[in-house]
Amino acid sequence: MSAPLVITMGDACGIGPEIIAKAFASGQAEGAFVLGDAAVMRRALAQVGRGTALALIDSPRDVGACPPNCVALVQARGLPVDLPQAGFGRVDARAGAAAAACIEQAVALVQAGQARAIVTAPIHKEALSAAGVSFPGHTEMLQALAARPGEAPPPVRMMLANDELRTVLVTIHLSLRRAIDAVTQDGVLETLRITDRAMRAFGIAAPRVAVAGLNPHAGEGGLFGDEEQRIIGPAIAAARSEGIDASGPFAPDTVFMRARHTAAHPGEFDVVVAMTHDHGLIPVKYLGVEQGVNVTLGLPFVRTSPDHGTAFDIAGTGRADASSLVAALRMARRLSS
Repeated sequence: MSAPLVITMGDACGIGPEIIAKAFASGQAEGAFVLGDAAVMRRALAQVGRGTALALIDSPRDVGACPPNCVALVQARGLPVDLPQAGFGRVDARAGAAAAACIEQAVALVQAGQARAIVTAPIHKEALSAAGVSFPGHTEMLQALAARPGEAPPPVRMMLANDELRTVLVTIHLSLRRAIDAVTQDGVLETLRITDRAMRAFGIAAPRVAVAGLNPHAGEGGLFGDEEQRIIGPAIAAARSEGIDASGPFAPDTVFMRARHTAAHPGEFDVVVAMTHDHGLIPVKYLGVEQGVNVTLGLPFVRTSPDHGTAFDIAGTGRADASSLVAALRMARRLSS
């Protein structure tokens, strides 16, 4: 059998363990194992209450030998011994430390060929910070861990995708004021290159890339800002000279409608590149977080995740929907096959 998928447990105080348990209970996590804490996952399985058992394994190689209707779990090393005491729905440094440890060990497994892709359950940025972790989120941490000793981290980009729309971001976890300053010609061009390569890897032979502007109406010829003329337009021209089918910049309030693909309305574009986090993610999430998948482009391995967070407001209630995690598992299988 090929190497399995590794699912990191996420924040123990959030819905990550619950949606993992539900994915396994529904039979939609075949060929995967969890890297996390046995006691926390047992708590989640008891909460789900579908008769699914936990199978502790020593190595990813043992996934195929696990009996049906069970969650295969490798106990992550160095987790806080009192992690199961962390309550639901709150920021806890123990949960942040455990989440970071699982991510780090998952990367080591995929780099060693023991796992073929990583699917990450949601983490909480405040919990990471409380644990002393310097990375603001998954993307930045995975980027750093992917670097070989003595080499610079690879350039990466966040993509959020569902069946109707794909969006790639030039900037991610920055304040809006800082994000605007971070939109540079080199950064936009690099995003277009990464996006084009990724779409081709996904099986789109000639990707059509739409580029959203930064300002209202894409600047309206400089009336509402000149970033489109100074930065974004020249980056698009440079990308086109390299054979990338990039077009724009388009008004960000309408380009997503043009790119959305449905049976009644085939999309004009295969993917949209947006300048800032909320510009790009709001349209995709509005279509429904239950099918959205976050994919980190540019890594030397496949990483996907649900497009929602830890949902502290419903953690521990049994009401979490595992659909986005199931979609992330499906995407990881497809991209790593």
